[in-house]
Amino acid sequence: IISLDNKIIQQNKPLYIMLHKPVGVVCATKDDKHKTVIDLLDVSLTPDEKASLHIVGRLDLNTSGLVLLTNDSRWSEQLTSPKNKVSKHYLVTLQNPLSKEYIQAFSKGMYFAFEDITTKPVALKIISQFQAEVTLTEGRYHQIKRMFGRFNNPVIALHRTSIGNYALDESLEEGECKLINISNNILT
Repeated sequence: IISLDNKIIQQNKPLYIMLHKPVGVVCATKDDKHKTVIDLLDVSLTPDEKASLHIVGRLDLNTSGLVLLTNDSRWSEQLTSPKNKVSKHYLVTLQNPLSKEYIQAFSKGMYFAFEDITTKPVALKIISQFQAEVTLTEGRYHQIKRMFGRFNNPVIALHRTSIGNYALDESLEEGECKLINISNNILT
């Protein structure tokens, strides 16, 4: 709350929103070409409240799943800061069959010469011949797609299921959102 001469100038309440992002929507507050996650918000927010929101961990245009939005920068920093190593879980559908080789390669991390970086170890669990669960603690540019690219195995679908303790509410249809209450334990 900001006040001057006993008059309230600004009184922001913290907002925490869970959104089920569909493919084809951008994680941006404004875009001239595509619908944005802000455009999807159907909760009762004032224009000022919508304008105050930022996205906690973006997804690319062709990725679906959990997106969190807030006006609380301390909370979003806790979730996105690399030092906190907050896990992000994804369901990945691939064009070609998976093998156990993937598990070992992902667990070691991968070197990408273009940026001269080696990714942190990534947990991969094979769910079926063409699907895997991937858990990572960093979010390099198209990291999951590029890691599977090392095996010449294109990602057909990528869906984020959780960030830390926040799992996508399965009752939310694509494009739907809801206000959420946050817990103190967000970093696992």
